[in-house]
Amino acid sequence: MNTPTVLVTGATGTLGRDLVPALLARGVTVRAMIRDSGRPVPGAENVVADLMNPASVTAALHGVDAAFLNSPSAPDAAELQIRFADLARNTGVQRLVLLSQYAARADSPVRFLRWHAEVEAHVAGLGLDHTVLRPNLYLQALLGLAGTIAQGFLSAPIGNAAVSAIDTRDIADAAAAVLTTPGHNGRTYTLTGPRSVTHHQIAQALSTATGRHITFHDATAERFTAALTGVLPPWQLAGLVEDYAHYRRGEAAEVHTSVPDLTGHPARDLKDFARDHATAFTPAVHKA
Repeated sequence: MNTPTVLVTGATGTLGRDLVPALLARGVTVRAMIRDSGRPVPGAENVVADLMNPASVTAALHGVDAAFLNSPSAPDAAELQIRFADLARNTGVQRLVLLSQYAARADSPVRFLRWHAEVEAHVAGLGLDHTVLRPNLYLQALLGLAGTIAQGFLSAPIGNAAVSAIDTRDIADAAAAVLTTPGHNGRTYTLTGPRSVTHHQIAQALSTATGRHITFHDATAERFTAALTGVLPPWQLAGLVEDYAHYRRGEAAEVHTSVPDLTGHPARDLKDFARDHATAFTPAVHKA
């Protein structure tokens, strides 16, 4: 029996870096879709392609049995993902696993959730064996705030709301399971951590892991926007503010069991993330 080939988009990103080895451990051939030939993914069959270049995507998809679709954040992300899904069907890909987002729905006030819902609906109509993964807020998103956290504070417009945030390593493990085992066609899995946590609890966990005092400062949406103006493009910043308003309303607190159900191991806890990434939140002067 031939070894199945799985195409991984975003193979050099936060999620892809964990998904590739998880798939390799399951004995499949991994084709890593990369944009820079100078950054090959170890252990994978590397192919240079870009979601904005349909011809390159078509070439990357030829001979693939299953594909994992995770596009970079872009104002036309939904359009790019829809086109990828169409190309996957047209090239004979048998299974498509789509990375969506917790609570995606067409009537959401959050633009990112509307975009994901649009892609989900399109993929569902293709007649392709497909599965949707809807992860909640990534704990690894905290790494993007490591500079300020290292200074002793975490700030976001979320108040005391709790979110069932997830470690991206668990998303990768769940995706590997869905890509390589039967029984997932047409299913949608919401992926969360093992508990809901507030940003005060996140700050406490990081304090314990780093041995430093880190506090959480609630911010207004206006102050949050002002701090990130010029750092993020306007469309992305506006969407991020909508995301945090969604969290603040308590709409992302529910815990689901999809991670242990799919992977056979408990979802990683906030304390696990904080321990494993403690050095990222430590000032350079304290690093070895």
